[in-house]
Amino acid sequence: MNRLWVRLSALISGTLFLVFFIQFLSITVDQAGPPAGALNDGDFRGPDRAEIARRLGNFALLSAGIGLGSGILIARLISKPVSDLADAARRIGLGERGARIPARGSREIVELTDAFNKMAGDLERAETLRNNLMADVSHELRTPLTVLEGNLRGALDHVLVLDDAGVANLYGQTHHLIRLVGDLRELALAETAQLKLDFQPTDLGALVDETLLALDPMAAEKGVALSARMAEMLPARIDAGRIRQALINLISNALRHTPEGGKIVVRGEARLGELRLSVEDSGDGLRPEQLERVFDRFYRADESRSRETGGTGLGLAIVKAIAEAHGGRVEARSDGPGKGCAFTLVISHS
Repeated sequence: MNRLWVRLSALISGTLFLVFFIQFLSITVDQAGPPAGALNDGDFRGPDRAEIARRLGNFALLSAGIGLGSGILIARLISKPVSDLADAARRIGLGERGARIPARGSREIVELTDAFNKMAGDLERAETLRNNLMADVSHELRTPLTVLEGNLRGALDHVLVLDDAGVANLYGQTHHLIRLVGDLRELALAETAQLKLDFQPTDLGALVDETLLALDPMAAEKGVALSARMAEMLPARIDAGRIRQALINLISNALRHTPEGGKIVVRGEARLGELRLSVEDSGDGLRPEQLERVFDRFYRADESRSRETGGTGLGLAIVKAIAEAHGGRVEARSDGPGKGCAFTLVISHS
Protein backbone atom coordinates (compact mmCIF):
# COMPACT_ATOMS: atom_id res chain seq x y z
CA MET A 1 0.00 0.00 0.00
CA ASN A 2 1.18 3.52 -0.77
CA ARG A 3 3.02 5.06 2.19
CA LEU A 4 1.02 8.29 1.97
CA TRP A 5 -2.33 6.58 2.35
CA VAL A 6 -0.99 4.43 5.18
CA ARG A 7 -0.08 7.57 7.09
CA LEU A 8 -3.40 9.26 6.34
CA SER A 9 -5.37 6.18 7.40
CA ALA A 10 -3.36 5.92 10.61
CA LEU A 11 -3.92 9.62 11.37
CA ILE A 12 -7.70 9.54 10.89
CA SER A 13 -8.10 6.20 12.65
CA GLY A 14 -5.99 7.36 15.58
CA THR A 15 -7.98 10.57 15.93
CA LEU A 16 -11.35 8.83 15.92
CA PHE A 17 -10.08 6.13 18.28
CA LEU A 18 -8.90 8.78 20.71
CA VAL A 19 -12.28 10.53 20.67
CA PHE A 20 -14.26 7.36 21.25
CA PHE A 21 -11.82 6.23 23.91
CA ILE A 22 -12.48 9.49 25.77
CA GLN A 23 -16.20 8.80 25.44
CA PHE A 24 -15.75 5.34 26.89
CA LEU A 25 -13.69 6.61 29.83
CA SER A 26 -16.21 9.35 30.60
CA ILE A 27 -19.22 7.03 30.72
CA THR A 28 -17.30 4.31 32.53
CA VAL A 29 -16.19 6.70 35.27
CA ASP A 30 -19.75 7.97 35.74
CA GLN A 31 -21.05 4.40 36.10
CA ALA A 32 -18.26 3.09 38.30
CA GLY A 33 -19.97 3.98 41.59
CA PRO A 34 -19.71 6.72 44.23
CA PRO A 35 -16.54 8.68 44.37
CA ALA A 36 -14.11 8.11 47.21
CA GLY A 37 -15.22 9.80 50.47
CA ALA A 38 -18.99 9.51 49.85
CA LEU A 39 -20.90 8.76 53.06
CA ASN A 40 -23.20 6.13 51.62
CA ASP A 41 -24.49 4.83 48.32
CA GLY A 42 -27.44 7.18 48.48
CA ASP A 43 -25.13 10.15 48.11
CA PHE A 44 -24.22 9.07 44.54
CA ARG A 45 -26.62 8.76 41.67
CA GLY A 46 -25.21 7.58 38.31
CA PRO A 47 -26.44 8.97 35.02
CA ASP A 48 -29.64 7.54 33.68
CA ARG A 49 -30.06 6.18 30.18
CA ALA A 50 -31.24 9.52 28.80
CA GLU A 51 -28.09 11.21 30.13
CA ILE A 52 -25.90 8.48 28.63
CA ALA A 53 -27.64 8.84 25.29
CA ARG A 54 -27.20 12.61 25.42
CA ARG A 55 -23.48 12.29 26.14
CA LEU A 56 -23.03 9.72 23.42
CA GLY A 57 -24.83 12.02 21.00
CA ASN A 58 -22.60 14.96 21.96
CA PHE A 59 -19.47 12.85 21.58
CA ALA A 60 -20.72 11.53 18.22
CA LEU A 61 -21.18 15.08 17.01
CA LEU A 62 -17.75 15.99 18.30
CA SER A 63 -16.22 12.98 16.54
CA ALA A 64 -18.01 13.85 13.31
CA GLY A 65 -16.74 17.42 13.55
CA ILE A 66 -13.19 16.31 14.20
CA GLY A 67 -13.35 13.77 11.37
CA LEU A 68 -14.81 16.30 8.95
CA GLY A 69 -12.25 18.95 9.87
CA SER A 70 -9.39 16.45 9.58
CA GLY A 71 -10.70 15.28 6.23
CA ILE A 72 -10.94 18.82 4.88
CA LEU A 73 -7.43 19.66 6.12
CA ILE A 74 -5.92 16.49 4.71
CA ALA A 75 -7.75 16.90 1.41
CA ARG A 76 -6.46 20.45 1.21
CA LEU A 77 -2.91 19.38 1.94
CA ILE A 78 -3.12 16.70 -0.76
CA SER A 79 -5.16 18.53 -3.39
CA LYS A 80 -3.10 21.76 -3.44
CA PRO A 81 0.11 20.17 -4.79
CA VAL A 82 -1.93 18.05 -7.22
CA SER A 83 -3.81 21.16 -8.38
CA ASP A 84 -0.47 22.90 -8.90
CA LEU A 85 0.70 19.94 -10.99
CA ALA A 86 -2.46 20.04 -13.10
CA ASP A 87 -2.10 23.80 -13.62
CA ALA A 88 1.55 23.47 -14.65
CA ALA A 89 0.65 20.64 -17.04
CA ARG A 90 -1.98 22.87 -18.69
CA ARG A 91 0.55 25.70 -19.01
CA ILE A 92 3.07 23.38 -20.65
CA GLY A 93 0.34 22.16 -22.99
CA LEU A 94 -0.28 25.78 -23.99
CA GLY A 95 3.38 26.22 -24.91
CA GLU A 96 4.85 27.60 -21.68
CA ARG A 97 7.79 25.19 -21.61
CA GLY A 98 9.42 26.89 -18.60
CA ALA A 99 6.54 26.04 -16.22
CA ARG A 100 7.83 24.50 -12.97
CA ILE A 101 6.34 23.94 -9.50
CA PRO A 102 8.04 23.95 -6.08
CA ALA A 103 8.44 20.57 -4.39
CA ARG A 104 6.54 20.47 -1.13
CA GLY A 105 4.27 18.14 0.80
CA SER A 106 4.69 14.46 1.56
CA ARG A 107 7.53 12.38 0.22
CA GLU A 108 5.33 10.92 -2.50
CA ILE A 109 4.14 14.36 -3.63
CA VAL A 110 7.74 15.64 -3.64
CA GLU A 111 8.84 12.65 -5.73
CA LEU A 112 5.96 13.25 -8.15
CA THR A 113 6.82 16.95 -8.36
CA ASP A 114 10.50 16.23 -9.02
CA ALA A 115 9.56 13.78 -11.77
CA PHE A 116 7.20 16.35 -13.31
CA ASN A 117 9.83 19.10 -13.23
CA LYS A 118 12.38 16.77 -14.82
CA MET A 119 9.91 15.86 -17.54
CA ALA A 120 9.17 19.55 -18.14
CA GLY A 121 12.90 20.26 -18.37
CA ASP A 122 13.40 17.43 -20.85
CA LEU A 123 10.51 18.74 -22.96
CA GLU A 124 11.97 22.24 -22.91
CA ARG A 125 15.39 20.97 -23.99
CA ALA A 126 13.82 18.82 -26.72
CA GLU A 127 11.84 21.81 -27.99
CA THR A 128 14.99 23.94 -28.05
CA LEU A 129 16.88 21.22 -29.93
CA ARG A 130 14.03 20.88 -32.42
CA ASN A 131 13.88 24.61 -33.06
CA ASN A 132 17.65 24.84 -33.44
CA LEU A 133 17.65 21.84 -35.77
CA MET A 134 14.93 23.34 -37.97
CA ALA A 135 16.80 26.64 -38.15
CA ASP A 136 20.09 24.89 -38.94
CA VAL A 137 18.58 22.60 -41.56
CA SER A 138 16.78 25.45 -43.34
CA HIS A 139 20.01 27.43 -43.38
CA GLU A 140 22.05 24.52 -44.73
CA LEU A 141 19.51 23.57 -47.40
CA ARG A 142 19.05 27.11 -48.65
CA THR A 143 22.39 27.47 -50.47
CA PRO A 144 22.47 24.23 -52.51
CA LEU A 145 18.76 24.50 -53.32
CA THR A 146 19.21 28.10 -54.44
CA VAL A 147 22.08 27.07 -56.70
CA LEU A 148 20.04 24.24 -58.19
CA GLU A 149 16.98 26.44 -58.71
CA GLY A 150 18.97 29.26 -60.31
CA ASN A 151 20.82 27.02 -62.74
CA LEU A 152 17.75 25.02 -63.72
CA ARG A 153 15.66 28.18 -64.16
CA GLY A 154 18.39 29.63 -66.35
CA ALA A 155 18.45 26.46 -68.45
CA LEU A 156 14.66 26.46 -68.82
CA ASP A 157 14.69 30.13 -69.89
CA HIS A 158 17.52 29.38 -72.38
CA VAL A 159 19.76 32.01 -70.83
CA LEU A 160 22.16 29.41 -69.48
CA VAL A 161 23.69 26.50 -71.33
CA LEU A 162 24.54 23.63 -69.04
CA ASP A 163 27.87 22.28 -70.23
CA ASP A 164 29.78 19.51 -68.50
CA ALA A 165 31.13 21.91 -65.87
CA GLY A 166 27.64 23.20 -65.11
CA VAL A 167 26.22 19.69 -64.82
CA ALA A 168 29.13 18.72 -62.57
CA ASN A 169 28.34 21.72 -60.35
CA LEU A 170 24.69 20.69 -60.08
CA TYR A 171 25.71 17.13 -59.35
CA GLY A 172 27.98 18.38 -56.57
CA GLN A 173 25.11 20.30 -55.01
CA THR A 174 22.78 17.29 -55.14
CA HIS A 175 25.54 15.11 -53.68
CA HIS A 176 25.91 17.59 -50.83
CA LEU A 177 22.15 17.47 -50.20
CA ILE A 178 22.18 13.67 -50.14
CA ARG A 179 25.05 13.66 -47.65
CA LEU A 180 23.30 16.27 -45.52
CA VAL A 181 20.06 14.29 -45.39
CA GLY A 182 21.93 11.08 -44.58
CA ASP A 183 23.93 12.74 -41.81
CA LEU A 184 20.80 14.31 -40.34
CA ARG A 185 19.09 10.92 -40.27
CA GLU A 186 22.07 9.32 -38.53
CA LEU A 187 22.21 12.12 -35.97
CA ALA A 188 18.45 12.03 -35.32
CA LEU A 189 18.56 8.27 -34.71
CA ALA A 190 21.50 8.65 -32.33
CA GLU A 191 19.94 11.50 -30.35
CA THR A 192 16.73 9.50 -29.83
CA ALA A 193 18.65 6.34 -28.82
CA GLN A 194 17.42 4.51 -31.93
CA LEU A 195 20.80 4.01 -33.58
CA LYS A 196 21.14 0.26 -34.10
CA LEU A 197 24.48 -1.15 -32.99
CA ASP A 198 25.93 -4.58 -33.67
CA PHE A 199 28.48 -5.28 -30.93
CA GLN A 200 31.09 -7.84 -31.94
CA PRO A 201 34.65 -8.60 -30.76
CA THR A 202 36.82 -6.42 -33.02
CA ASP A 203 40.55 -6.02 -33.60
CA LEU A 204 40.96 -2.24 -33.40
CA GLY A 205 44.41 -2.38 -34.97
CA ALA A 206 43.06 -4.09 -38.08
CA LEU A 207 40.09 -1.71 -38.15
CA VAL A 208 42.39 1.34 -38.11
CA ASP A 209 44.62 -0.15 -40.84
CA GLU A 210 41.59 -0.78 -43.09
CA THR A 211 40.33 2.76 -42.55
CA LEU A 212 43.70 4.35 -43.32
CA LEU A 213 44.04 2.20 -46.45
CA ALA A 214 40.69 3.51 -47.70
CA LEU A 215 41.58 7.15 -47.00
CA ASP A 216 45.21 7.04 -48.12
CA PRO A 217 44.46 8.16 -51.73
CA MET A 218 42.64 11.23 -50.41
CA ALA A 219 45.58 12.06 -48.13
CA ALA A 220 48.09 11.53 -50.94
CA GLU A 221 46.11 13.89 -53.19
CA LYS A 222 46.38 16.61 -50.55
CA GLY A 223 50.03 15.87 -49.85
CA VAL A 224 49.38 14.87 -46.24
CA ALA A 225 51.19 11.98 -44.54
CA LEU A 226 48.77 9.53 -42.92
CA SER A 227 50.05 6.98 -40.39
CA ALA A 228 49.06 4.91 -37.35
CA ARG A 229 50.74 4.15 -34.05
CA MET A 230 48.71 1.51 -32.29
CA ALA A 231 49.60 -0.09 -28.97
CA GLU A 232 48.75 -3.78 -28.56
CA MET A 233 45.12 -4.12 -27.44
CA LEU A 234 42.78 -7.01 -26.83
CA PRO A 235 39.73 -7.35 -29.11
CA ALA A 236 36.98 -4.95 -28.05
CA ARG A 237 33.20 -5.47 -28.25
CA ILE A 238 32.14 -2.58 -30.48
CA ASP A 239 30.09 -1.90 -33.57
CA ALA A 240 32.95 -1.99 -36.06
CA GLY A 241 30.96 -0.21 -38.79
CA ARG A 242 30.04 2.71 -36.54
CA ILE A 243 33.55 3.09 -35.11
CA ARG A 244 34.93 3.02 -38.67
CA GLN A 245 32.41 5.74 -39.56
CA ALA A 246 33.59 7.84 -36.59
CA LEU A 247 37.23 7.39 -37.60
CA ILE A 248 36.50 8.35 -41.20
CA ASN A 249 34.74 11.50 -40.00
CA LEU A 250 37.63 12.43 -37.71
CA ILE A 251 40.30 11.78 -40.36
CA SER A 252 38.28 13.56 -43.08
CA ASN A 253 37.92 16.55 -40.77
CA ALA A 254 41.66 16.53 -40.13
CA LEU A 255 42.37 16.36 -43.87
CA ARG A 256 40.18 19.40 -44.52
CA HIS A 257 42.17 21.47 -42.05
CA THR A 258 45.71 20.16 -42.59
CA PRO A 259 47.77 21.93 -45.27
CA GLU A 260 49.99 20.24 -47.83
CA GLY A 261 53.07 18.79 -46.23
CA GLY A 262 51.30 18.21 -42.93
CA LYS A 263 50.74 14.93 -41.16
CA ILE A 264 47.93 13.02 -39.46
CA VAL A 265 48.62 10.29 -36.92
CA VAL A 266 46.06 7.84 -35.53
CA ARG A 267 47.04 6.55 -32.08
CA GLY A 268 45.42 3.75 -30.14
CA GLU A 269 45.94 2.60 -26.56
CA ALA A 270 44.16 0.98 -23.62
CA ARG A 271 44.27 2.98 -20.42
CA LEU A 272 42.43 2.58 -17.09
CA GLY A 273 39.75 0.32 -18.54
CA GLU A 274 39.21 2.57 -21.57
CA LEU A 275 40.09 2.25 -25.23
CA ARG A 276 41.36 5.50 -26.73
CA LEU A 277 41.61 6.23 -30.44
CA SER A 278 43.16 9.62 -31.18
CA VAL A 279 43.41 11.43 -34.50
CA GLU A 280 46.16 14.06 -34.28
CA ASP A 281 46.91 16.55 -37.05
CA SER A 282 49.33 19.41 -37.70
CA GLY A 283 46.66 21.66 -39.16
CA ASP A 284 44.83 24.88 -38.34
CA GLY A 285 44.26 24.31 -34.64
CA LEU A 286 41.43 25.76 -32.58
CA ARG A 287 40.93 28.52 -30.07
CA PRO A 288 39.46 27.67 -26.61
CA GLU A 289 36.04 29.10 -27.51
CA GLN A 290 36.01 26.96 -30.67
CA LEU A 291 36.84 23.82 -28.71
CA GLU A 292 33.69 24.34 -26.64
CA ARG A 293 31.45 24.28 -29.74
CA VAL A 294 33.31 22.01 -32.13
CA PHE A 295 30.88 19.08 -31.60
CA ASP A 296 27.75 21.21 -32.12
CA ARG A 297 25.61 20.54 -35.18
CA PHE A 298 26.57 22.63 -38.24
CA TYR A 299 29.36 24.39 -36.38
CA ARG A 300 32.36 25.19 -38.57
CA ALA A 301 35.50 26.74 -37.20
CA ASP A 302 36.36 28.15 -40.64
CA GLU A 303 33.21 29.43 -42.37
CA SER A 304 35.18 30.64 -45.39
CA ARG A 305 36.22 27.08 -46.28
CA SER A 306 33.04 25.20 -45.43
CA ARG A 307 31.38 25.17 -48.86
CA GLU A 308 34.33 24.47 -51.07
CA THR A 309 35.53 21.63 -48.87
CA GLY A 310 32.11 19.96 -49.03
CA GLY A 311 31.59 19.38 -45.32
CA THR A 312 28.06 19.25 -43.92
CA GLY A 313 29.03 20.48 -40.45
CA LEU A 314 27.64 17.28 -38.91
CA GLY A 315 30.66 14.98 -38.96
CA LEU A 316 31.94 15.71 -35.47
CA ALA A 317 28.42 15.75 -34.02
CA ILE A 318 27.95 12.24 -35.44
CA VAL A 319 31.27 11.15 -33.92
CA LYS A 320 30.06 12.36 -30.52
CA ALA A 321 26.74 10.52 -30.95
CA ILE A 322 28.49 7.27 -31.91
CA ALA A 323 30.84 7.53 -28.92
CA GLU A 324 27.94 8.11 -26.52
CA ALA A 325 25.99 5.23 -28.07
CA HIS A 326 28.96 3.03 -27.08
CA GLY A 327 28.83 4.41 -23.54
CA GLY A 328 31.89 6.57 -24.18
CA ARG A 329 32.76 10.13 -25.11
CA VAL A 330 34.86 12.19 -27.50
CA GLU A 331 37.44 14.77 -26.50
CA ALA A 332 39.06 17.65 -28.39
CA ARG A 333 42.41 19.26 -27.63
CA SER A 334 44.42 22.01 -29.29
CA ASP A 335 47.29 24.25 -28.23
CA GLY A 336 45.90 27.11 -30.30
CA PRO A 337 45.62 28.34 -33.90
CA GLY A 338 48.24 26.84 -36.20
CA LYS A 339 49.26 24.17 -33.69
CA GLY A 340 47.05 21.31 -34.80
CA CYS A 341 44.26 19.39 -33.08
CA ALA A 342 43.76 16.03 -31.43
CA PHE A 343 40.35 14.36 -31.30
CA THR A 344 40.10 11.32 -29.06
CA LEU A 345 37.37 8.69 -29.19
CA VAL A 346 37.09 7.11 -25.71
CA ILE A 347 35.20 3.83 -25.24
CA SER A 348 34.81 1.83 -22.05
CA HIS A 349 36.49 -1.55 -22.38
CA SER A 350 34.13 -4.36 -21.28
